[in-house]
Amino acid sequence: MVFIVILIICFLLQMIAPWWIIIVISFATCGIIGKTGKIAFWHSFFAIFLLWIGYALFKSLPNDNVLAGRVAVMTGIKLWWALLLVTGLLSGLVAGISGYCGYQFRMAMLAKKTDEKIA
Repeated sequence: MVFIVILIICFLLQMIAPWWIIIVISFATCGIIGKTGKIAFWHSFFAIFLLWIGYALFKSLPNDNVLAGRVAVMTGIKLWWALLLVTGLLSGLVAGISGYCGYQFRMAMLAKKTDEKIA
């Protein structure tokens, strides 16, 4: 469920919002419906990894990867598909960490709420 929610919301919002909206969406989604820390990290990671790789391929394949190839050479990677992989890994890592932080934030707030009831 976390995977699908993050994928759909980020797909729609990235048309009008900046790239870092993935951080906000991953944090909020995992903070609300994340079940465990592992699920929060990996579902966020794979949702954004697949979204960015898919979108990059959608934009890159029609023009024979000209721009991706040039950017890859500029960055020293030399292979356009390796640049897409690095982009997917970095964006997935950002989203995964954000999702994990959202889950931990919720756990901290629940722990604080139970501590207040006890005292």
